[in-house]
Amino acid sequence: MKKMVGQIVSPGTGALFRLAEGGQMEMRAQLSQQDLALMHVGMPTSVTPVGAQSSIAGTVWQVAPVIDPQSRLGDVRIAIPYTPAVKPGGFAEVRITAGTTTAPMLPQSAGVSPRNCLGEIDRCVNQYGFVGVNLNPDPSGGHWQDPPLGDRYWYPLYEKLVEYDIPAMIHVSTSCNPCFHTTGAHYLNADTTAFMQCLTSELFKDFPTLRFVIPHGGGAVPYHWGRFRGLAQMMEKPLLKDHLLHNIFFDTCVYHQPGIDLLTRVIPADNILFASEMIGAVRGLDPETGHYYDDTRRYIEAAQIDPGERYKIYEANARRVYPRLDAALKAKGR
Repeated sequence: MKKMVGQIVSPGTGALFRLAEGGQMEMRAQLSQQDLALMHVGMPTSVTPVGAQSSIAGTVWQVAPVIDPQSRLGDVRIAIPYTPAVKPGGFAEVRITAGTTTAPMLPQSAGVSPRNCLGEIDRCVNQYGFVGVNLNPDPSGGHWQDPPLGDRYWYPLYEKLVEYDIPAMIHVSTSCNPCFHTTGAHYLNADTTAFMQCLTSELFKDFPTLRFVIPHGGGAVPYHWGRFRGLAQMMEKPLLKDHLLHNIFFDTCVYHQPGIDLLTRVIPADNILFASEMIGAVRGLDPETGHYYDDTRRYIEAAQIDPGERYKIYEANARRVYPRLDAALKAKGR
């Protein structure tokens, strides 16, 4: 007597099992229609299985051609190599690098005239298509030996930025002063200092189209907005919305929800640009939320702002502040 084990296959039977060639595995991520439009085959990814302390490099190998009409989500399939940390049927967090841009950091040496940077800007814009620059207001690394940003010392650099219609992110480099931790003090000090230097000057009267992006949510600026308004009033300056907010913008590299909530309540949505970090000041999971500190999109999604304001923060403001980026995207049909 013979005993049959298993399933009897008949016409119309679906797949009984699948074989993974070479142990290859994949992750299926579901993205919104807006995000799916940014995806293409070959994009690099970083996959972190739930409970794992390290990430696995993967690659987008398929982007769904259709959107689910109920969920309005589409599938992105990510190929990842086999590793014991990945369990079939499990869950993971994935980061997909949708695109990057580069900018020269200027000035490149302390005590050197900004005029020496002009040729570098020409080269970067004309040869490499750069859409902006990084302006370091303190090349000395925490000793603040150069004049403030409103001083005419910097004017040759500003003239070049206006000529090319490119903005500058105001961001210092590492700290060489032991009193200032680089990411915990020096960066945030510089953000606040740059804003105050602009406040005390008439810079934007001389350069009405010059645009600065101040990172890390503006340092202490949103938290002390009342102080800055009061100081401007004491100095008989115009209201800050007229004096600075046509030219200064802030990004969203703020690592907790209350910080983003404060930023979006105090600073107009027209002056906020989305930013996140792949290798930022704070890495790892927040034990209070179970998510990465620098996953700033989560905070924007949870902020009490309307869809129009969210669109400005994610895309519209960046296109307006970086017009060369906007032109490059439009040339690609985006």
